[in-house]
Amino acid sequence: MEYAIAGANGSVGLPLAGELAARGVPFRAIARRRDVLEARLAPYAPFAHVVAADIADPDQARAALEGIKTLIYLVGVPYPQFRLHPQYLRTTVEAAKRAGVERIVHLSNVYPYGLPQSELVDETQPLLPNSFKGRMRKEQEDLLFEADRRGDVRACVVRAPDFYGPTAQLSLAWQIFSAAVAGKRAAVISPIDTPHEFVYVPDLARTLVDVAQTEAAYGHAWNLAGPGRITVREFAHRVYARAGTPPQLMPIGKTLLRLFGLVDPTMRELVEMHYLQTTPVNLDDRRLLGLLPTVRKTSYDAGIAETIASLKS
Repeated sequence: MEYAIAGANGSVGLPLAGELAARGVPFRAIARRRDVLEARLAPYAPFAHVVAADIADPDQARAALEGIKTLIYLVGVPYPQFRLHPQYLRTTVEAAKRAGVERIVHLSNVYPYGLPQSELVDETQPLLPNSFKGRMRKEQEDLLFEADRRGDVRACVVRAPDFYGPTAQLSLAWQIFSAAVAGKRAAVISPIDTPHEFVYVPDLARTLVDVAQTEAAYGHAWNLAGPGRITVREFAHRVYARAGTPPQLMPIGKTLLRLFGLVDPTMRELVEMHYLQTTPVNLDDRRLLGLLPTVRKTSYDAGIAETIASLKS
């Protein structure tokens, strides 16, 4: 079998499974819960081969990857457990080498860049993470490219901004969608008038497959930007307008995050990432567009409409 998805049960894993199935490509879907994954991948049953495995366990990871040529790695961890990110990927890389996996595509984000050094950040900006989470993400990338240099496996990284879509329940944008559909007030991290970008998860899934199939992509990191910059306020207003409810936003600043963090571990972890609201990292992806001229970028209005329709149904 050509492909496997590690973390197939997540926000990006499900649309990635749909993308592979739409192309008629069989794939192995790896996650801890077989029952949940089989239920979610039921529409793709002819192509999806579900394997229950804990990739933190070297033997389970190796067994899950036997016979696979290309692994797309999407494994996520809760914010309070970010220290596990490099541990999990290290185990996976070692298991992949033992299992004979040839290529790994790793989905990362903007955290390793740290503070932006220009209005648009391209892949030439040095990775100078200014947060613990950024250091953990950079450590992931470093160990992956070190494995590539050793010849253990061909590897590449795709860095993406915040995402949204019908399966993206763990994204920061999800609270806006769920509140808008319910006609309630959405809590959003302030400031909300700085320019950001969001990527629609089906577009991200398609790009990951295209990158995986492009030999020239390996050995490098690639930025994928959204369809344009937009403020959180404008994005939220478009979501509420599509849901047919008046916009109701409750901005939450750094002080409130600290207060909420006294009882909510996730809120506490958001404090160190607050710089992304004041000095957002907006990506320059011209290099990726030169490699893959057919990259699809769904407009915000179209992506929001599809997400709202999915929630309402």
